[in-house]
Amino acid sequence: MKFKADEIASVIQEEISQYRSTLDAAEIGRVLEVGDGVARIYGLSQAMAGEMLEFQSGAVGVVFNLEETSVGSVVLGNFLDIREGEEVRTTGKLLSVPVGDALIGRVVDPLARPLDGKGPVQSPHRRPLEIIAPGIAERQPVKEPLQTGIKAIDSMIPIGRGQRELIIGDRKTGKTAIALDTIINQKGGDVICVYVAIGQKESTVAGIVETLRHHGAMDYTIVVVAGASDPAPLQYIAPYAGCTMAEYFMYEHGRHTLCIYDDLSKQAARART
Repeated sequence: MKFKADEIASVIQEEISQYRSTLDAAEIGRVLEVGDGVARIYGLSQAMAGEMLEFQSGAVGVVFNLEETSVGSVVLGNFLDIREGEEVRTTGKLLSVPVGDALIGRVVDPLARPLDGKGPVQSPHRRPLEIIAPGIAERQPVKEPLQTGIKAIDSMIPIGRGQRELIIGDRKTGKTAIALDTIINQKGGDVICVYVAIGQKESTVAGIVETLRHHGAMDYTIVVVAGASDPAPLQYIAPYAGCTMAEYFMYEHGRHTLCIYDDLSKQAARART
């Protein structure tokens, strides 16, 4: 099949008219050394504190130390695949996670990567993990109760929406059971629940998810998991990630949210390391 010269010229002109140049600018550095979940990187002179980094191996890092000739990055994931001399790119974004309705009913890690085998989380919304909290004058008074479904608690120790509550007790005394009962009791209500499992065994978390699914609670619940075998940085940011996912519904849609951290003693231990 033959084409005329003017037809070819018209096609080329149309392609040229539709051409749009895009500039992808990124600062690239090299890994000097890596160990114990921390990488030292040379060449990122414009990196910001708290900025997300992308390693060539696929790992995600966060800038923590800004030194004179290098930067120190905490690796959020498996640092064993990172090699000396590997490329590292800046993203220009502070540490953030996907948020939104796409996370409801899902089991994810603190970076919103799926752990339930249902495919990646497709959400157009993201929120930074660290934001300035509203001042006292901007906050509403605690005036509406949150029912746990446990009569002894609801009658003697009422919990208000907007209130923080600490559950203290020895091992195997039912602290997690109280939290799960509270989530299950929100069924049919207007509360979005976020359960953050920190430093727990995967078998324990699987049992918790199955319990929530059996009672239909996963329809309004997000489960964030940083297991006992996960690196310390992931366990450290887990409560921040869970809170960020809950804050989206609170700030953007004015909905009530319940965020449960189970438990913060393990997160504090990781923070010390």
